[in-house]
Amino acid sequence: MSTAPTPGEKIRAALAAEKPLQIAGAINAYAALLAQRAGFRALYLSGAGVANHSYGIPDVGDTTLADVLIDVRRITGRVDLPLLVDIDTGWDDPAAAVRAMAAAGAAAVHIEDQVPAKLCGHLPGKQIVPVAEMISRVKAAVSGKPSADFVVMARTDAAANEGVPAAIARAQAYVAAGADLIFAEALDTLADYRAFTAAVKVPVLANLTEFGQTPFFTLEELRAAGIALALYPLSASRAAAAASLDVYAAIRRDGTQQSVVGRMQTRKELYDILGYQQTT
Repeated sequence: MSTAPTPGEKIRAALAAEKPLQIAGAINAYAALLAQRAGFRALYLSGAGVANHSYGIPDVGDTTLADVLIDVRRITGRVDLPLLVDIDTGWDDPAAAVRAMAAAGAAAVHIEDQVPAKLCGHLPGKQIVPVAEMISRVKAAVSGKPSADFVVMARTDAAANEGVPAAIARAQAYVAAGADLIFAEALDTLADYRAFTAAVKVPVLANLTEFGQTPFFTLEELRAAGIALALYPLSASRAAAAASLDVYAAIRRDGTQQSVVGRMQTRKELYDILGYQQTT
């Protein structure tokens, strides 16, 4: 009797099926449905997405494990795609964070080497913990894995502070500590990615966030550089926020929504995405 694949098995299968694996950021369950409709094989819940959109605050480490779990459960409860979750620095107990994420249906997490009062990985002023401290975080996170297929990804923000060779050395140490994948944050050249993938013997993720340090490399360029995962953490939510502000401004200015109705998703389209069948 066959059993359904676990979330960890699903993300590993997606990695094998698509190179690089495109991972779409989804800030809530409806965004996850839209990404699924577009054909993505994997989803991502950003710590910044939770802080900015669920709580209306900057991403500076103020959100808690419980805050993030709310959105994880909503997404995994509605969409069957594997979900990678940002657990920041592990909230002082990476093992417990991993156990909670797995119980909530996540397929993978990433944990980073910034200090707990963290900043966006593409901003100046980041502070990095010593290598030994991050190794302890990774080992703790790995100890919380419910099974071998659950994925623990280690993110290094060290390239901006210590240079690419030092960041690669950190990544190698994190892999030795048990990390399944590496998140190389804020690299700005394909040569840097090639150096990472040549030296690190697990799959490497490129974060293609907008308005940051990393150019909009194409899948072909990333594939040639050996990158295994391409992340688009907040692309759709940024577009939705800009569109929402325009609509609010138009209604406030004109006293009617007539000028912007043509830019809206229709009721029929909404119900189609939701799978809602009218009974009237």
